[in-house]
Amino acid sequence: MGHIDFWYSIGSTYTYLTVPRIEAVAQQAGVAVRWRPFNVRTVMVEQNNIPFMNKPVKSAYMWRDIGRRAARYGLTPRLPAPYPLAGLELANRVAVLAEEEGWVAEYTRATYRRWFEEGLPAGEEPNLSASIAETGLDPARVIAEAQGEATGAVLEAVTEEAVALGVFGSPSFVAGGEVFWGDDRLEDALDWARRDAAPR
Repeated sequence: MGHIDFWYSIGSTYTYLTVPRIEAVAQQAGVAVRWRPFNVRTVMVEQNNIPFMNKPVKSAYMWRDIGRRAARYGLTPRLPAPYPLAGLELANRVAVLAEEEGWVAEYTRATYRRWFEEGLPAGEEPNLSASIAETGLDPARVIAEAQGEATGAVLEAVTEEAVALGVFGSPSFVAGGEVFWGDDRLEDALDWARRDAAPR
């Protein structure tokens, strides 16, 4: 079976389009998915690539574009969603902890749903505790661990790993050493993963 790594950062708007559908689309393609949260803000600052800040025309296009694509997927966001996220780092600290413990997909789907469909920013209350609790875990324990130095070091390390692979934005998909950037490249990444896994 082929596989892709789904590199994403909670805080990326376009990632909302990928999160609810990637598992089903990948399963249909016969490709396994590994969820790989990282801190895209660190990467963008390092590369002087802040895509929508102080760019009102581009921002307006982004929200309209997300709205159009969301309708295609049957999603019902309330746009514009709160953006940018003050709690981006904490949201992703929780995600890397969740990836280590095996509940990252559930948490990510829950926090994006609350952010985009209920207007509750990810990484802040009440979204943060409610999305953790939805996975069946204790929010107080998770948030305390996420705020610790060890989890911060993990987030930093996986962000460096993403950069080393050539990932510079969210969502990105890595299949067979190839990077595919953007929700609209998911199907291309799945095709590549299938091709890479095919017997030669």
